[in-house]
Amino acid sequence: MTLTVLRSTGQGSWEKRILKSLNSMCTELSIPLARKRPVGEQKELLNKWNEMGTDEPDLSLFRPVYAPKDFLEVLINLRNPNYESGDSLSFRTHLGLIQVPLKVKDIPELKEFFVELGLSTGQLGIDDSTQVPPELFENEHVRIGQKVLAEQDSAAAQQYIRQGSPTALRAELWALILNISSQPEDILYYEQLKTNVIQHDLLVDSLIYKDVKLTASNDDYYFVFEDYLYQVLLCFSRDTSVLSHFAYNSASPPKSYIRGKLGLEEYAVFYPPNGVIPFHGFSMYVAPLCFLYHEPSKLYQIFREMYVRFFFRLHSISSHPSGIVSLCLLFETLLQTYLPQLFYHLREIGAQPLRISFKWMVRAFSGYLATDQLLLLWDRILGYNSLEILAVLAAAV
Repeated sequence: MTLTVLRSTGQGSWEKRILKSLNSMCTELSIPLARKRPVGEQKELLNKWNEMGTDEPDLSLFRPVYAPKDFLEVLINLRNPNYESGDSLSFRTHLGLIQVPLKVKDIPELKEFFVELGLSTGQLGIDDSTQVPPELFENEHVRIGQKVLAEQDSAAAQQYIRQGSPTALRAELWALILNISSQPEDILYYEQLKTNVIQHDLLVDSLIYKDVKLTASNDDYYFVFEDYLYQVLLCFSRDTSVLSHFAYNSASPPKSYIRGKLGLEEYAVFYPPNGVIPFHGFSMYVAPLCFLYHEPSKLYQIFREMYVRFFFRLHSISSHPSGIVSLCLLFETLLQTYLPQLFYHLREIGAQPLRISFKWMVRAFSGYLATDQLLLLWDRILGYNSLEILAVLAAAV
């Protein structure tokens, strides 16, 4: 199935629906999409920048523009108009919710792709457990990791991290793989984004506040990072450099129009400025990173790079192997092929497996695994430059 067909049948109409939801919220609440803050309000926000979590704004009227379950319904209804059910014998027998015949890896291909995860290779998270003497694997693995960092070899770091990263080296290894180094200009850029937040109030700010309050603030691991989450996500919404990822994303950034100029393209502006409308659970992409990075501009850079490399694929419709449609199909195919009794039993009792696992995958398991396990999982995402492991883990659960 071509990207063009997926784009036209699914992503376009989904984007219109999201934008309509955002605009109707504006109308209902009589709130502009954006406004310049009065000077007094700017000073107040600047003073409490590092303790925004203490704020308790009334967000009862705001609702997430969409939740993962809404997005799943869109994926379930995707069809390829050029595809006849008789075209592919293997797909005709697919009984899952995803009805789009994309090519996904089978077990032999997955074994070949994830070869370092085989039983013959040491793994952090398993072979460093208390029962295993550290001299058998852990000590040597740490020594190699230190050597990789000393040489500043990004490709070697990516290969190394496939076996998991030692906790003490993870922050540096991820930064090396993502090519992030805190230069003065990077810190200045972050400060410029912060200034934009101080000066302008966006409707999406309230959506960000609401999401953090509903998710991370209620999480035993992440509630302590509430202030960091506001800082990173508010700055992210203003970051126009994020727009560049739409060049390889099947989605297109939402547009708004200057008041009174609806439909006139020369008066169209991207809204929000980064082109990304946050959904329920979006803040959970940032929360685990707060364990690794405590300097706001570095934390921000790491998150932005993780988003434009990986996370955007989890909430846009595409035919990419790491895209959410392929992940859903891979999950269902693995379950139906290798755990058929479980698959059929769940279907019979009306509990489609994908409805259970979708929220895990769309959040990259953030909030569903203990943080140490989640970071080991994200090690592998970076190591293999792929999100396919999310579907494999979901099927294994």
